[in-house]
Amino acid sequence: MPPPPTEALRRAAGSLGVLDWIRIAVLGLGAVFVATGLLPADTARSSVGRIAPLLLFLFSVIILAELTKEAGVFDAIAQRMAQAGRGNYAALFLLCVAFASLTTVFLNLDTTAVLLTPVMLALAARARIATLPLAMTTVWLANTASLLLPVSNLTNLLAADRVALETRAFAARMWVPQLAVLAVTMVLLWVFYWRRRMRGEETYDPPAPVPVQDWVLFSATGAACLLFIGAILAGVHTGIQLGVAATVAAVVAVAAFAVRDRSVLRPALIPWQLMVFVTGLFLVVPTLERFGLADAMRALIGDDGGTAGAVRAAFSGAGLSNVLNNLPAYVAGESAVPASNQDQLLSLLVGTNVGPVITPWGSLATLLWFEWCRRWDVRVPMRTFVLAGTVLAVTGSAAAVGALLLTG
Repeated sequence: MPPPPTEALRRAAGSLGVLDWIRIAVLGLGAVFVATGLLPADTARSSVGRIAPLLLFLFSVIILAELTKEAGVFDAIAQRMAQAGRGNYAALFLLCVAFASLTTVFLNLDTTAVLLTPVMLALAARARIATLPLAMTTVWLANTASLLLPVSNLTNLLAADRVALETRAFAARMWVPQLAVLAVTMVLLWVFYWRRRMRGEETYDPPAPVPVQDWVLFSATGAACLLFIGAILAGVHTGIQLGVAATVAAVVAVAAFAVRDRSVLRPALIPWQLMVFVTGLFLVVPTLERFGLADAMRALIGDDGGTAGAVRAAFSGAGLSNVLNNLPAYVAGESAVPASNQDQLLSLLVGTNVGPVITPWGSLATLLWFEWCRRWDVRVPMRTFVLAGTVLAVTGSAAAVGALLLTG
């Protein structure tokens, strides 16, 4: 006999964590702003309407990624990667960087944080590898590898819409900055976490291969991911197009599990936390802009379309991301940048993508990563995390902005 509704609600509420309640509170605050007239209904509709296609994309791509993980695709790649390294840490490092970077570029930074982190931690346990280097590789590259394509980060989708750049044009503008910040990230990952003194061993033992449990699910979800990536490479770029492409790919994966293993298709697949948080932010931030935030951001970022304005926007975005969170930092900063200042807006994007690696709340990806580390009992030394993150935020943002301006 199912529990009564009140008992079910009590259990559901008891399963919520602190971050879940914060997300709900943000949406609740936004609803209060609309109900009281602090945010006009027309402005609220316009703000939510802007992100509706992006929410469809995030909803679908996270379900796609989760089902791909359940089918064992990520595990298989990680195992092959460890075997390909043949016990050599330098080779494993390069393979991990490539894996995390490509996952972020094509499947969004939150996928790297939510799904790749546990895969990497499980791999570390099987191969008896120190967990922190692998963990830091995922969280840093979830943030710093998210510049190349609109789909890599929600902030990119917003920026691409603002500057009217379709996928190929966006990638053409951002590939050099992306390579620059990846180079910086790799150097700092090796120095702070991967070199011999930090990892503790000279070599590692490649783990034994684990057989694929269901080749039909493995093939179907892998094909669905390739379908989505193919749509991106074919030129799909608007929020609606991306949402449709991700939805079609997710439907393929869901259909495969509906036939082969329905037990996986549970409500927990729905990324409601992200939907609630993003919707709430797009009600709260416009309200704050009406009551002084917009003026404060204009004073902070300025309207200089040259080098000084680009640098100012990048470091203002990075700093504010670590104080608040990168999504509200970008949204607030975007309103302060004149529409004609494309380099300044893209520099703000650099700061809000690369910069939030100093504090645990700098980006949603970092928050989700910390939660996985807690579940796996991975000790993250906060002093080193903040120090190394500060070095990465400063040097990575500077390198990316410099590359952006030199290739503009």
